[in-house]
Amino acid sequence: MDIQRVGDISHQEFMRDFYNPGIPVIFTQASKVWEANGLFTPAWFVEHYGDRTAEVKGREYTMREIISLLENSTEANPAPYPCIFDIPRSLPEILTLLQPLDLHYAKPNWLKNKLFEIGRWGGATELFIGGPGGKFPYLHLDYYHLNAWITQLYGEKRFTVFPRGQEHLLYPKPDDSWKSELNIFEPDFEKFPLYRDATPIHFTVGPGETLFIPFGTWHTAYSLTQTISVAFDQLNSKNCKPFMRDVWDFKKRQSTLKAVAMYSYAWLASQVCKIGEKAAA
Repeated sequence: MDIQRVGDISHQEFMRDFYNPGIPVIFTQASKVWEANGLFTPAWFVEHYGDRTAEVKGREYTMREIISLLENSTEANPAPYPCIFDIPRSLPEILTLLQPLDLHYAKPNWLKNKLFEIGRWGGATELFIGGPGGKFPYLHLDYYHLNAWITQLYGEKRFTVFPRGQEHLLYPKPDDSWKSELNIFEPDFEKFPLYRDATPIHFTVGPGETLFIPFGTWHTAYSLTQTISVAFDQLNSKNCKPFMRDVWDFKKRQSTLKAVAMYSYAWLASQVCKIGEKAAA
């Protein structure tokens, strides 16, 4: 399977050819609706938001410090990664530069409904900043079976995804089935022999391009250059059932009472959104 690049396709074509069958795709034109496209650079963030902070591997850094580290990042000596800023909390001013957030493709998205603002079940809009050699720490699935939308606004990032149905070759952790025990960048075939039969798909996403990763797709990434990207999640009727299962499973780790309360709330919120989705169809 190759990852296709598409230009100015309709939302209907996207739903038919990629969303409904669950196939990753790269949009080459979607981010042109954002003012942020062509604006976001390391120097721009240092100038405007150099004092904003984020925690990276247990230590707090300012934007200015992070950018400085990334300027000297190399494959052999990479800067800390991932550097993630929660945009609504840490950089709310730039939200106006990311409208419409859904790019006219990531819709419907129930996570943008105020009912889903309660509860820690994804829905974040995040700014990722990286440097050469910066690798995401592990191969993973996105929690809560959410779809991921990643728009690369500066630099190039190398992604790896796996076709659905290869979970048994990827060694999910026994205590956290959303993460793999594998280091796919330096695989240990003696320890993980089944991985020899996996078929990773590698591709590069460049400035202005948007990657859609459907729920249930194993993936990871690393930066080839200094990189700036914006990522957000999507939930609707397509992934509602696995989302609800995850709400129960994750909240039950805290307590059964917590699971009952949050599952009930999520069910009610999803029903309201489902009615709205049908009405808009």
